[in-house]
This record gives sequence, structure tokens and C-alpha cells, in this order.
Amino acid sequence: MNKHKKNVREAALDIIEAVERNRSYSNLLLNETIKKHQFTGADAALLTEISYGTIQRKMTLDYYLTPFVKKKVEHWVRLLLRLSVYQMVYLDKIPDRAVIHEAVEIAKRRGHKGIAGLVNGVLRSVQRKGIPSLDEIKDPTVRLSIETSHPEWLVKRWIDQYGFDQAKNMCEENLLAPVQTARVNETLTNREHVIEQLKEEGISAVPSPLLPFGIQAVEGNLARSKAYKEGLFTIQDESSMLVAYALELEPGQRVLDACAAPGGKTTHIAEMLDNTGKVIALDLHPHKVKLIMDQVKRLHLKNVEAKAMDSRKTEDVFEMESFDRVLVDAPCSGLGVLRRKPDIKYSKAEEDIYALKSVQMDILNETSKLVKKGGLLVFSTCTVDKEENEETAAHFLEHHPEFEPNRLRMPEALPMKDNEYSLQIFPQDFGGDGFFISSFRKKGS
Repeated sequence: MNKHKKNVREAALDIIEAVERNRSYSNLLLNETIKKHQFTGADAALLTEISYGTIQRKMTLDYYLTPFVKKKVEHWVRLLLRLSVYQMVYLDKIPDRAVIHEAVEIAKRRGHKGIAGLVNGVLRSVQRKGIPSLDEIKDPTVRLSIETSHPEWLVKRWIDQYGFDQAKNMCEENLLAPVQTARVNETLTNREHVIEQLKEEGISAVPSPLLPFGIQAVEGNLARSKAYKEGLFTIQDESSMLVAYALELEPGQRVLDACAAPGGKTTHIAEMLDNTGKVIALDLHPHKVKLIMDQVKRLHLKNVEAKAMDSRKTEDVFEMESFDRVLVDAPCSGLGVLRRKPDIKYSKAEEDIYALKSVQMDILNETSKLVKKGGLLVFSTCTVDKEENEETAAHFLEHHPEFEPNRLRMPEALPMKDNEYSLQIFPQDFGGDGFFISSFRKKGS
């Protein structure tokens, strides 16, 4: 193996260690590491695969290692063993001997001869004896938890809320790499032109089967293209693109995006208004407001204003009933984006969900005052949990008789039941993020 390949595995170990020790976000760390070490092509792909894969399947890998690691080892050594077993079990193209050799070399550099010997011994035993069978776990909930590496409390919660089959499908889908998707900026161009321009840049993309302005990457990274820099599209998940649809936008409207960073939905709203009207985007943190405005500038939009403020205090700043549309894309547990951010599932606890529900209600209670009579309030989250989603929506309607459920408008490719005012999207539905969208109309003219 060449020197550069060693760096890929060591870089992966550094990423996994930072995620575990500092609760860093794996997706951000990965991008930083690729830039810092200037990994390209196969190296960048391998780094992504082994870093994400090892984090994604942590509990399964620990189960596989249990019979072979008899004593307590240093934390980084356990991570190195996980990283190595991941490659041995899940990657066909890398021979076991190469994986073991690399792991021993890293152990020598980071530790001492004794640790290198331990790593060598454990991995050779795994190679010789094979991994233990998951069929030995008799309890189906525990087996699903270990098999798909989701905490047991979460698996049990999903089984209770959605049934065993739906929970199993979701856990399995969460282990797959997400497809990179993007939303074409129709104020500047159209989908056919973008696909053609990307092709000229050596990037293969196809139309989204779900959305008329969506594209899916087949080969190449959309974010590194010239077309992206020119503002011809925004990287966004297809589930997330549905939110602006639910707002039933018309040119000239005044819209509030109450929890806006990093600006994907804000800029989509601005584009759907065809650069008319006004979109006011709020976020608590000034550095995140800058992220929103960076996107606005890149996309050549003229109808967005962003403010750093707490959306629970909007009545101090805005006139009552002064917006045609209000979007509350609320803070949530993020359990719908586990393919993109696999580390989330290990850092969340059940009590977090209850704390978040009260924040969601505070924001809805406050911003609902700003909706004009006849206007819409749309509530969305990127999670899959009844407590944060359906129950929050029902609770809002119960305490706000001035609002009524409003039938969701969705693209034709997504069939909706009559009078359905809320929609829970699962990752397995069409390969997008897990997402919830609901719509309320303020009564009156």
C-alpha cells in the first residue's frame, strides 16, 4: 500500500475519534479533512466510505469484536479495530491482509509494539474464526438494534409508533449512503440546461422523478461544479424541497422563515416568488445569518432580508398579522437525517425529544400571531417522531382555534389523501430524508 493510502486510514481514525470525543459533526469534519489533505477521487471516496461506515455501524462492529477483545483497551485502539473490521466485513475490494497491515502500522505509529501486537492478534483471529452471528440474539428488538446499529430506546420507540416492519425498513435505509440531490434555480435557468452544463463539466445528473426542478447526481460532486458557484442550483434533499411547495406561494407575497439557517428553504421560497415580494429569514446566531446571505448572494436573489434574533420574540419586532406565509422549520432531534449525520443517533436521548417539543410550541405560539387572516402557517421538521411531529401539530390546533387544518399541496408524483393537512415522510419512501410537514390556515378573509 502506498503512503497516501495510509494517510486515508489515519485521517479516518482522526475523524471517528473527534466525533466520539468532541461530539463533532461527521459531515463537517469529513469535508474539512478532504480539503486539508487534498484527497481527491478514490482517496476521498474511500475516506468517506470508511469514516461514515464505521460511525454508522458502530454497535454492530462492537458486537462483532466482543468475542475477540477480552480486556479493556485504549479508546483509540477500539476505534482502530472498529475501522479495520468495518473494512474486512463490508468492503469487498480491499484484501484482509492489507487492512490488517495498515492497522498494525497505525498502531505502531500511535502506540507501541504491545498495542501493535494486540491489534494484529485481534484482527487475525477475526479473519480466522469469522464474526459472530446476529441470529444468536433472540429478542427481535435487540437484534434489530445491534444489526442496524440504532440505540435500543430509539428502535423500541419507532416500533411502538410505527410498527416493527416500518421501523426495520427505516433502520435499514438509514445505513445506505444518501444520493446527492439539488434544486435548480429557475430564476436563472432550467433543469435541462443545468444537466447539460454539468455533463460538460464531467458530472452526470438526472431529473428527479419527484420534483420538476430537482436533479439527482449519478456521478461526481455537484457542490464542486462551476454551475454551483454560478448559482444555478442549491444542494438540497428532496424531502426538504417539498416544504416550499406546502406554502402555496404567489408572486409578491411577504413570507417569514422563522428558523432559517443555513438558508435552503429561504432561498427556495425566494425563487418560487420569482425574486418578488419579501422573504424575511431569522436565525438566533449572527454567523448563521451570514451563511443565509452568502447563499442569497450566490443565487442572485434580491428579495431576502436576514436578521439574527430569537423567533420566540418576533412580536417585539414585527406587526401582528403582517405576513402572508410563515414557515416554522422547527428545531428537532434530526432523526430523519441519520444517513447524512450518523453520529446523531448515539448522542440523542429520549428526554431531548420532550425538551424540543416545548421549544417548537413556543415558536409556533409566537409566530402564529404574525400570519394574516387567510394566510398559512407551515410547520416542518427533519425528524421521524410522533411526539415532535403529529402531536405538536395537533397540540397547536387544539390551542389555536383561530387556525384550521389546511390540505397540503404536494407535487403530483406524491399522492396525498383528501383533506390531509400533515405528511410524515420516511427515509424509505423515496430515498429522501425523514421529514414532517403540516399546514394551518388562519381563519378569516
